[in-house]
Formats: sequence, C-alpha cells, structure tokens
Amino acid sequence: MAPSQPRAKKAPRSWETLAPSLAPWVLDYLSSMGFEQPTPVQKSCLEIFRGNKDVVVEAVTGSGKTLAYLIPVVERLLRSEEPAKRHHVQGIIISPTRELASQIYNVLVSFIQFHGPSSELLSHAKSDEKRPATTEPVIVPQLLVGGTTKAAEDLSAFLRLSPNLLIGTPGRLSELLSSPYVKAPSSSFEVLVMDEADRLLDLGFSQELTRILGYLPKQRRTGLFSASLSEAVERLITVGLLYPHKITVRVKSLKDGGVIQERKTPMSLQMSYLVTPASHKIPALCQLLEKLDPRPSRSIVFFSTCFAVKYFARVLHGVLPQGFNIVSLHGKLEPQVREKNFERFVNATSPTVLLTTDIAARGLDIPQVDLVVQHDPPTDTKVFIHRCGRAGRAGRRGLAVVLLQPGREEGYVQLLDVRQTPITPLAKPPVSPTDAEADRAASQIRAQAQADREIYQLAQRAFVSWARSYIEHQATSIFRVSDLDWTDLAKGYGLLELPKMPEVRGLDRSLGLEIDIEAIPFRDKAREKKRQVELEHWKKEKAAREASRANGGDAAATAEGLKRKKNEAWSGKQEQEDVKLARREKKRRKREAQRLGQMTEKEKAEQKTLEEMIAEVRKRNAEAGTGDGSGGGGGDFEGFDD
Repeated sequence: MAPSQPRAKKAPRSWETLAPSLAPWVLDYLSSMGFEQPTPVQKSCLEIFRGNKDVVVEAVTGSGKTLAYLIPVVERLLRSEEPAKRHHVQGIIISPTRELASQIYNVLVSFIQFHGPSSELLSHAKSDEKRPATTEPVIVPQLLVGGTTKAAEDLSAFLRLSPNLLIGTPGRLSELLSSPYVKAPSSSFEVLVMDEADRLLDLGFSQELTRILGYLPKQRRTGLFSASLSEAVERLITVGLLYPHKITVRVKSLKDGGVIQERKTPMSLQMSYLVTPASHKIPALCQLLEKLDPRPSRSIVFFSTCFAVKYFARVLHGVLPQGFNIVSLHGKLEPQVREKNFERFVNATSPTVLLTTDIAARGLDIPQVDLVVQHDPPTDTKVFIHRCGRAGRAGRRGLAVVLLQPGREEGYVQLLDVRQTPITPLAKPPVSPTDAEADRAASQIRAQAQADREIYQLAQRAFVSWARSYIEHQATSIFRVSDLDWTDLAKGYGLLELPKMPEVRGLDRSLGLEIDIEAIPFRDKAREKKRQVELEHWKKEKAAREASRANGGDAAATAEGLKRKKNEAWSGKQEQEDVKLARREKKRRKREAQRLGQMTEKEKAEQKTLEEMIAEVRKRNAEAGTGDGSGGGGGDFEGFDD
C-alpha cells in the first residue's frame, strides 16, 4: 500500500475565480485597495445577492459587509438597459447613524471613481450645476443625514443632481421620499439595503422604516445585514423580504481539549478583562497605553454616559502619557462637531485616544484601532461584542480590555461565557497600578477642578449620570448599587465632594478634603463676575429673610421662602421653571377648552354634574378638617384633595 500523500491545501479563491463576470474597473478598485481575495461574507453575497434573491446576512463585526453589498448594488444598477429617468430612485441604503452613513457614502464614492462615466459626474455634487443627462447607466449617489443639512436643502440637491442611489439615516430618507418630486416606481427601483438592521430597531426607527417600505415597490431586491439578528429583526424580515436566503458567517476557534467553539469576533482580536478598583481604572488605562508594544496608534475608551465622556475629555490631558491626543464623540455633540471629531480620529497621524459612548460601538469601520478599553462594562453582551470589534478588523491584531471592579462585577466574566463570549484575564502587557498612582491621578484631576468651577460642575454631573446608568443595569445581580464603594468611585472621578444623591446619604460628602467649594472660581472671568453678583444678591436675600423671621414675620411664608431658596440655583433657573409651569398651565387650559368644545350637550351636562359633586366632596372635607373633630370621621383623616 502506497504511503498516503499529504493533501494539497486549496488555494484561496481570488476575485476573478469567484466572480469571473466582474467588470475590469471593479477588479482595478479591489486591487488598488489591497483586497487580494474576498472575505467569507463577500464570497456568499457575490454568489447570491448578485442574482434576483433577497439575503439576510449575519456576520461577525469587521468581516467586510460593506463591500459585500456595495458591489452587487452597483452592478445591479449598471446592468439597466437605459439610464434612470430624472428624479427616479433605483437603490437605497439605510444606516442607523450619521457616521456610518457617511462612511458608506465615502466608500461608494471611492469605488465608483473607477467607473469612468460615474466618476465624471461626481464633480457636480459639490457645485450648483445641474447634472447633465447621460446615454448610459451611471451611479449618482446622494448622502442624506440630519443635523448637517436641512431637509429642504437635501430636496434641492436631489432635484439638481437627480441621484439614483440614496444613502442615509431613516428619518431623513423618509422625509425625502415623502416629497411628490421623488419617484421610486416598480419600473425603475431595484434594491434596498438595511445595514446594521438590529441597531436600526434598537434606536427606535421602526416607524421610519415602515414609512420607507410603504414608499417602495414590493417587487425589489432587499438585503438585510447585521452582526447579530434579534427577534425584532426577524419580524422585519417577514415584512420586508420575500423568501430571503440567510447567510451566516462565523469564526471558529479550537479550545483546550480539542473542542471547536464558535466566535463572534475575528481571531485577530484578543478580548481580556482586568479586575481593578474604580480609583485605579484611569491609571490602568495609562499603563496600557505606555506598555503596549508597538505603541497603539488609535485607541478607543468607552464610557456609559455622554457627560462622562465630556468630563474626561476635559481632564485627561494632564493624566494620560505624553504624546497622546484626545478626541471625544457622543450623542450630545452638535452634528457638525461629531462629524469633525470623527474625521479627526480617523485621519489622525499621531497616537490618538477616542473617548466615546456606544454611539461608536458598531457599524463604523475605523482603520487601525489597536486598543479598546471599556471603562464601564455594558450589560448587553451584544454591545460588549460590538465595542470589542472596533479593534482587530481586517486581520489586524487588536486588544480589547474591560475594567471590572472587585467583587460581584467579576461575575460579568461568567455571564459572557454563558452567552458564548469568553474573555480571559489580561496577562500581557502586565498592568497593576498602585495606590500611589491612583492618588496622583486623582490629585491631578482635582487640581483642574479647583482651578475652574466649570470642571467641578461637569464632574458632579458626570458622576450622577454614571450612577443613574449603573442603577439601570439589567444584570442587577452583578451590578448592585449597594456594593459600591462611593468614596473610591469619587476618587476615580477626581471629585472634590460627593454630589447630593440618596445613595450617598450618611456618608462624608466632603471626602475628607475639606475644600471650600463656594470659593472655586470660573476660569472664564465674565462667568465668574456674574456668579459673584448673583452670590452677593443671594446672600443679601438670605440675610433679609432671617431678619424678618427674627422680628416675628410670617413664619410660614418665611419657611416656605427659605425652602424654595435652598433648592434654587443662583443662575435664575427658578424663574425659568415658573415660566415653563405657566406655559404648561396655558396649554392645559387650551386643551381643556378644545375638549369641552367637542362635547355634546349631554356630555357637557354630565361633566357639570361631576364637577359639582367633586366640589361638594371637597367642601365637606374642608369643613371636617377645620372643625373640632366631632363632625364625623374623627380629626386624623383630612379627606381627599388635589
């Protein structure tokens, strides 16, 4: 018997062998971008989505889903026998966020620049010229996102450019499609793509998606792409797709003992955890940035709230190792600022750290992210995976570390393991911040807060917002508020005092620092001058009230005034609240008048009788409460009242 010969390893399929009908310009683009061979999800989509079939694609983050649908979509539109009529839409790509929509648009633009006729028309998108007519099919894209432009401006650009492929967020797309000038008839509309479909539903876009589907013909090709499929997505599949082909691309790894286990992240990504006190989290981040070799060029740090991102973006400049720039990205930023900051991070040439919330957790293809640190662990394991998946993309090695407090939070590791998201203890690089390093970091942050009252106020709001998010954790058996060390947490945030919260009642709010909070000035001289005037006015009013009370004034009114002033801000917020209450009361009376105006005579009579009965009950209750207690029912119960 002849010895068995080792089986030759099959060469990976190239783009030409996978899809020999690909146009030469498509192959030129792929070659120029360094994509020598398709990823598994791209292989599957090229074989199925290029035909007349709907697809539902579930693939791990960073697997190349964008090109997996862009190539079939562009090919399908260019296969038309004649150019699309003016103001007729042939394809739509829906994204859950502005950043992802802009990213898809930019990839598409770089792609069609290799298609001569389409490339010639791209210049008109940046000018006020009307797009000329063409004699052959072309791709003319338009980006539709809220915040940066108004809906009227988008419609004007649509009428001028007459795009046939729209990329945008659900709200702005539904607005444009509602215009009678925008056409999507069955004779011309070809394909709809929903990217990050589960995120679309998580963000509450179900109504907008329903409206968009109502504007589109049922006879179309539809592609639904996501890193995970939820029950809500399954319902969307039954509504928006016809006999879809489901494509699932997973990564498998070999565990100890020869057990093959499915992974939800690329093999190039290492997911680890580090158990450390809250006050040691920032020093641990600093050590990670210093000890990683090579030094990370782009790092992302996830926080649970927008205020936490805003606060740490202000104070970490004096704490992180030298040479690292800081960029923030969160939902409370203006759209233009969000776009600008995102571009700064993507195009950064020096080591940069992005401080962000879950707004950047998924969908965004940020190149060369080496390190992801989760300062605050999320409850949802899907969000955890998406956060980690920002690193280790396209075969590049990446490290993702979640910081857990000692105690019950360590159970988060078991929760992830049960949900098939195993993580391992962080071994390399070795990270073990000391108490002295934690004290030094807290002192550096506190010094900034003492120098500027704005930072002190921002720290208070950030800490309260973090506490609220922690209380709302779904895994209450792991994230228990009663187990928190509030003093250590305050140290980790660099607080000068604990804010007024029910959870810290009974604790030393001064943290033993004994700092005169009232003396902390605003660095902005104009704001500080205004604060001093308001503070002096407040002190005078307080002294006058106390003098009035000492001279036998109306004690009840004085007490009520003191109570109100005690809870009143110096910035005049109480007056603003009074105005809001007056407006609400005016609106309530208007709604009541409208309701009465719509009543029949019989309903009005019944309403009048009811009001008379309520008035009689209140009168009796008032008499019982002011009498001597013998008027029936005793003197303790005072009756029902508003």
